[in-house]
Amino acid sequence: MSSAHQKWSDALPPEEQMLVRLREELYSGSWERMLADLKDRLKGRPYIFKLVNRIQDDISRIEKLQDYEKKHNVNLAEFLKGDQA
Repeated sequence: MSSAHQKWSDALPPEEQMLVRLREELYSGSWERMLADLKDRLKGRPYIFKLVNRIQDDISRIEKLQDYEKKHNVNLAEFLKGDQA
């Protein structure tokens, strides 16, 4: 089954792969912290980092990735690590 997750992960667009990596590096693997940070930025509250000017799109991407991980009980970062040599 992990090969199916690898295939799905490999097919992610670069923007979504980057979100998985940023989640791991900046938010200790937490989608919830990352989403809260982006939503705070939209509301003009203090935020941790800038993620270009596509916050709404990134929130949708995060929700898609988060749903996949929950449904399949996987961490997509494990499938991207081979790309970070």
